Amino acid sequence: MTDAVGSIDTPDAQDEVAESKKKTRKGGKRAKKGPLKRLALFYRQVIAELRKVVWPTRNQLTTYTTVVIVFVVIMIALVTVIDYGLNHAAKYVFG
Repeated sequence: MTDAVGSIDTPDAQDEVAESKKKTRKGGKRAKKGPLKRLALFYRQVIAELRKVVWPTRNQLTTYTTVVIVFVVIMIALVTVIDYGLNHAAKYVFG
């Protein structure tokens, strides 16, 4: 008596063997080009992507820089206050 799973698996196993015998393409487009051509292609693609970038205006850049500096100063002040408070709390608890 044969197992239903066994009878189904047999053709699949043969298909896998047939598929593994097929030639696979190695390298693709990269194998056809030398290292200097690939490097030149890379730089051309970098320049093409940089042309797509929407650069901020001087006013936007000034605004963004100011916001970042103010945020950093606020965070420094907050950490300083917390450190000062924990320092005094530790002195109070441990003498």
